[in-house]
Amino acid sequence: MARIVQGQLMIITIVTETYWPDVNGVAMTLRRLVTGLATSGHYIQLVCPGHRERSVTDIPDNVYYQPVKGLPVPAYSDANMGLPAPRQLNRLWRSMRPDVVYVATEGPLGWSAVQEAGKLGIPLVSGFHTNFHTYSRHYRIGFMEKAIARYLVTLHNKTQATIVPTLEQKLMLEKMGVRDVAVMGRGVDIGQFSSSKRSAVLRARWGVQDDEPVMLYVGRIAEEKNLSLTVRTYYALREFNARLKFVLIGNGPLVDKLRKEHPDFIFTGKLTGDSLAEHYASGDIFVFTSVTETFGNVILEAMASGLAIVAYDYAAARTHIRPGVNGVLASYDDAEDFVTRARRLLQNESLLKDIRGNAEQEVQRHSWQSVVMKFEEILRSHSDQDLEACAIGDRLG
Repeated sequence: MARIVQGQLMIITIVTETYWPDVNGVAMTLRRLVTGLATSGHYIQLVCPGHRERSVTDIPDNVYYQPVKGLPVPAYSDANMGLPAPRQLNRLWRSMRPDVVYVATEGPLGWSAVQEAGKLGIPLVSGFHTNFHTYSRHYRIGFMEKAIARYLVTLHNKTQATIVPTLEQKLMLEKMGVRDVAVMGRGVDIGQFSSSKRSAVLRARWGVQDDEPVMLYVGRIAEEKNLSLTVRTYYALREFNARLKFVLIGNGPLVDKLRKEHPDFIFTGKLTGDSLAEHYASGDIFVFTSVTETFGNVILEAMASGLAIVAYDYAAARTHIRPGVNGVLASYDDAEDFVTRARRLLQNESLLKDIRGNAEQEVQRHSWQSVVMKFEEILRSHSDQDLEACAIGDRLG
């Protein structure tokens, strides 16, 4: 592999089953990475399933968008599963060979990209964004968990490196048998998410006064997010403060069931942009009971918005929360401890206020720019770009 001159521009292919305007952590992260790399001057080939709501304004300059066929993911209508696209990938890479391919997702499209790049001898880096093997427990296919885990290990070991968001995730994958795992954190847009976006008008629509608390949930409303404990926590807090409101932001298969069983809950549906930021900042407590995340971007967004977070001690929460200072951590997968710690937080108004202020301060140094630079560094270290190759402008014709 040729040594790479720092700052030399690359042609990078990013293959993913999900991308903006899909609303999930993977799609959001990839949009930030693509935009950041393109802004730095790199040329990006973005390969992903087409989306009827995706417009040219979603695709930055320096990005060639290659849509492929996809199908809706069962029980996950907000996302597509990319179908294998070996011929399209072969044509694309023979006409303009990339310096490195990043395979972000492990579905049929991702597998075909790994296979085709391998045939052409193009360096590969993969990302582990979702615990698909553990998700299987929540969709009545738990018996396939070990088989899915074996598939994931096989796919990732066909690449030169696998990127994960936390050291905890790195250790887990290494235990599973994945080799060459690199850690790259996540960032947050502090220009978008801020306590300054708090809206008295929005809170009035929810039926709360300035001194009345709002518990917030943001994410997919589905079994794998452990929402039964979220609901239990809410009612435990209501025993202390009957004025507490619960606002859920997002879509998912449990929406209709929860709406029917809990008419007092406030459902906003899917939100993005300024509306999402305003809703975040207008809450007070962010309860995140999931135990299936690889990271959990919502943790950073909630902290930037000045919310007091109660979460399990793992993933993004373990990385960024100092217990009792800028958030509250419960022992991993201990429901009783989670409810107890959430109740204590709500009962201590002084602590609640301090945590909210400290949380917003904590994330000020976690910019997406630093994450993009780390991503570029990892890709560059595995690129086969030749020092003697002509300038990228000549290569692009």
